[in-house]
Amino acid sequence: MSTARFRAFLAVARYGSFSAGARALGLSQPTLTAQVQALEKQHNVELFVRHGRRLQLSEVGQQLLPFAQQLASLETDAYNLLHDSGRLTRGQLKLGAVGPFHVIEMVDAYRRQYPDIEISIRIGNSAAVLADLENYITDIAVLAGQHDDPRFAIHSYARHRVVLFANVAHPFAHRGSISLAELHQQPLLRREKGSTTRAALDLALQQAGVKPHMSMEIGSREALREAVIRGLGLGTVSEAEFIAHPDIRVVRIEGDPVHTETYVYCLAERRHSLLISSFFEQALSGEPKRQVELTST
Repeated sequence: MSTARFRAFLAVARYGSFSAGARALGLSQPTLTAQVQALEKQHNVELFVRHGRRLQLSEVGQQLLPFAQQLASLETDAYNLLHDSGRLTRGQLKLGAVGPFHVIEMVDAYRRQYPDIEISIRIGNSAAVLADLENYITDIAVLAGQHDDPRFAIHSYARHRVVLFANVAHPFAHRGSISLAELHQQPLLRREKGSTTRAALDLALQQAGVKPHMSMEIGSREALREAVIRGLGLGTVSEAEFIAHPDIRVVRIEGDPVHTETYVYCLAERRHSLLISSFFEQALSGEPKRQVELTST
């Protein structure tokens, strides 16, 4: 079984064309095309379907993709183990995260110890970040919630309360805190499905029998913040991810009934990979970060 052919297939799948895939691998287009065609001919299958200028994975290609991603990850792990007698002098680490705060904090600590490791970060909601990890698109995921699944190795990193934030014209903006019950029938902006912050808040509201007026669903914390600035409703966010603005104020929920936990994930089968282990050891070397105080100004 030729790993070069699987690398060629994966490059075309990732970059959407034979020419872009060839550039990514540093090959000529005819060479890469020949490798993919040889893989198809060897097994009498069609891996890509052309629709005009568009190139799509066939049904077999879609089924093969996660295996090819896994092979690429294992090949990288084997290389890192053997290269320079196991010393991490170079390599690529791909991270996924639900927000920039903690992952940048971790990367900063890691780069001080391993400055030659190339790092990339993909930002998305919890569902997308977890899917990337499952499909070998990323090596490590930083998520605001715990998913009990034997396929994953999971380590706790931080815990933060969820806070409200309001436009300065809203009556809540001039109070330090409110009770959860006071959110009843209030215009509340909610994150999209898959957001851990939304799930934690929805559970707390349901348990308390509180029914806000859900005025809008917004697919990013940046857009939600802009909606609050414009006075379209109340927003919620993990305190660690709140960004101050002259037109908004933080409002605590009494008793801090809603919080998110930040965890670092990898696939259990890859936990002892040299590259992944080095990140866990460096990023989690201190005590887990707990709640921090913030001000609204």
